[in-house]
Amino acid sequence: MPKSHVILLSITASPLALLLVAPAQAQTSVPTDATETDQIIVTGSYTTNEKLGSATGLGLSIQETPQSVTVMTAQRMEDQAIRTLSDVMNNAAGVSVKALDSSRNGFSARGFDINIYQIDGIPVQWDQGFSAGESNLDVILYEQVEIVRGATGLLTGVGNPSASVNLVRKHADSDHLTGTLTASASRWDNFFVMGDISAPITADGAVRGRVVAKYEEGDSFIDRLHNKKLVLYGVIDADVTVDTHLRFGASYQDHDASGTQWGGLPTWFSDGSRTDWSRSKSIGADWTTWPAKNATYFADATQQLGERWQLRVYGNYTQNSSDMRLLFLSGQPDKDTGLGMSASPSRFDARRNQFDVGIRLNGSYALFGRDHELMVGASYAKQDMDFFGYARSNVATPGNFLTWDGSYAEPTWGARSHQVDLATKQWGYFASTRVNLADSLKLILGGRLNSWDRTGGYYGMAIDYGIRNKFTPYAGLLYDIAPGHTLYASYTDIFQPQQIRNRNGQFLDPLSGSTYEAGLKSSFFGGRLNTALSVFRIEQDNFGVLDGDVPVPGTENEQAYRAIKGARSTGFEVEANGEVLPGWSVSGNYTQFRAKDANGARINTLYAQKLLRLFTTYKLNSLTVGGGVNWEGLSYTDAINPVTGAAERLEVKPYALVNLMGRYEFSPVMSAQVNVENLFDKYYYSQIGFYNQHAFGEPRNVTLTLQYRF
Repeated sequence: MPKSHVILLSITASPLALLLVAPAQAQTSVPTDATETDQIIVTGSYTTNEKLGSATGLGLSIQETPQSVTVMTAQRMEDQAIRTLSDVMNNAAGVSVKALDSSRNGFSARGFDINIYQIDGIPVQWDQGFSAGESNLDVILYEQVEIVRGATGLLTGVGNPSASVNLVRKHADSDHLTGTLTASASRWDNFFVMGDISAPITADGAVRGRVVAKYEEGDSFIDRLHNKKLVLYGVIDADVTVDTHLRFGASYQDHDASGTQWGGLPTWFSDGSRTDWSRSKSIGADWTTWPAKNATYFADATQQLGERWQLRVYGNYTQNSSDMRLLFLSGQPDKDTGLGMSASPSRFDARRNQFDVGIRLNGSYALFGRDHELMVGASYAKQDMDFFGYARSNVATPGNFLTWDGSYAEPTWGARSHQVDLATKQWGYFASTRVNLADSLKLILGGRLNSWDRTGGYYGMAIDYGIRNKFTPYAGLLYDIAPGHTLYASYTDIFQPQQIRNRNGQFLDPLSGSTYEAGLKSSFFGGRLNTALSVFRIEQDNFGVLDGDVPVPGTENEQAYRAIKGARSTGFEVEANGEVLPGWSVSGNYTQFRAKDANGARINTLYAQKLLRLFTTYKLNSLTVGGGVNWEGLSYTDAINPVTGAAERLEVKPYALVNLMGRYEFSPVMSAQVNVENLFDKYYYSQIGFYNQHAFGEPRNVTLTLQYRF
C-alpha cells in the first residue's frame, strides 16, 4: 500500500511554573444574537468567560463545563505569531504534534489521535493519510479556537477519546468601518500581506459585511521546499428582525507547495550505523508537489422564540482537493558512495466533499421552583471521498543520496485508476440539560443517538458496513465550593467505526472510548484569570488485534482481527490562563499521563506523554515584551535495524524550545512586532519512527510584523 494511505502512529515530570502575561486591549465585538458560537468575547488577553458550545451545546463558560477546555484567543495567536492549525496545536494544552512529512502533521491528546475538528461547532472528519491541507489550515479566518479534551461524542458523533478542536469563525459584528492591514516577513524569504475589513452594508447597520484576504509565499529551511498560499473569506450578518438573524459566507484556501517531501529521511546507513543529516536535507525532487485547495460555503439562521428559547438552523458544504506528484525514497545509503536507495514516485488525485445540516433548540424551563437549561438537536453529514492513482513508467534509480539535489527525473504518468471511492453518512439526535439542583450544585445530563454508514470501494475491496442508533451518554456534576471555585466530575463517551473484519467476515464492533474526569476550576480577579486542575482516565475497548494467521473468508490476503479490551490512559493536567495583574498575563499548562494497551505496553509512543507549555507578556506603556517555553518529554518508536536485525529504539529525547516576542505601538493604530522562535536554535527531531524515517524541527526563526488598524 502506498505510504500516503495508511499512517501508523504509535503515541521526567517538570514542575509547572506560573508565568504571567500582559493583557492586550480587550476585543470589543458585539454579538448580534445568542447562539453558542457567537457568544465568545475575549475578556482578558488569554481567556474568556463567555459562553462556549463545543462540549455540551448548552452555551456554558469554561468554569461551568465539566471537562478540560482551552481557548486559544485571538490576542494570544497574535502575540505568538500563530498562523496555522498546526501552530495552534503546538501551543495548546495537552496536545502533541508530529510533522509526518512536509505537508502533513499528526495530532494527539491523552494518548489517542485527534481525527476530528469543528468549524463553528459543526464536526468535520478527516483522515491524515488522505489529508489535503487540513493540518495547515490558516487561522486568519478564525476569531479563536476551542479545544475540548477527552471524549466528545455528544456533539461530534464518531471519533477518538482524545480531543475536539472547534474553529470559531470571524463574523461581521461591526456597525462602522473598521479593519486591520498586516505585513510580515521572516527567514527563508517568507512574507505575507493580509487585510481584514468590516463595514455596514445598510445605513442602520442591520446588515454588515466582513472580508479577509491573505497572500503568503516563501521558502523553508528544507531544501527546495517552497510554499504559496492564498486565503479568501467573506461573511454577511443580517438582523432581519429583532428576533431573526441570518448569516452566510464562504472561505477559500489555495496552498501550493512544491519541492515537497513524502515521508522523511533514512535513519540507517548500509552498514547499520545511524545517519546524521543536515536539517536542510530533503528527499524532495524539483517536480514534487503537494497542493491543497479548500473551499467552504456556510449559512445559518437563528430565531428567538419568546424570552426563553432560540432556534438555530445551519448548513455547511466543504470541498477539499489535491493533485499530488510525490516521491518516496527508502533504503539505507552507503555512507561513502551514497548508493542503495530505491525510489517510489507516485501521482494521486484526492477529492473530498462534505455536506452538513443541523438544527438546535436552546432554552430554559422552570421545574420545582428553579430554572434549568435544555438543548435538543439533530444533525446529518455526508462525505464523499475519491482517491485516484496513476500508472507510471520510466522510473529512474536514485544516484548518490549524499549529494542529492532533487534533480531526479519525473517518470511518465499513465492511466488513472479509481483506488478509493467511499461515501460516509452520519446522522444523530442529541440533547443535554443542566439541572440546577441547588444554588451551588448543577447536574448536566445528555445523550446522542447516532448512526453511521460507509459504502463504496477501497483498493479493490467492497465496503458496506455501519452502525445504527448507537447511544452515547454524557454526565457531569459541578459543585461551587466557594465563589469562583468549582469542583466537577464527568463521564463522556465516543465511538469510532473500524474497517477491519474478523475470521467470520464481519466488521469488528466500533472502538468505544470513555473518559472519566474530575477536577477543580477557579476564576480570579473578576474572571480575568482562569485556572484548572484535572485528573482523568480514558478507556478504549474493542481494540482490533491480529487473529493468528487467519485470513478473512473469501479473501486471499486480508488478515482477520479480533477485538479485545484495548487501551487505558490515566493522567493529570494543570492549567492557568488570563490576566493576573494589569499589564501582566499568563498562559501556562502541564500535562502528564500514561497510555498503555491491555498488556501494559505503552501505546502511541510517537507522541510525548509529558508536555509543558508556558508563555508570558508584559505591557509597559507602548512596549509589550514576552516569551515562553514549550517542553516535551520522551517520545520514541521501537524498530528493527534492517541491516543488523537488532532491536533499536528511535528516540526524540526531551527538549525545550524557547520563544520571545516584542511589540511597540507607535500610535494607537500602528505597531511593529518581532517574534523569535527556537531562540537557542535547538537541534531536534520533529518525529522519528514514521516508517522508520525521521524529520527535523525548524531552526531559529525571526519574524517581523507591521500592523495598521483603522
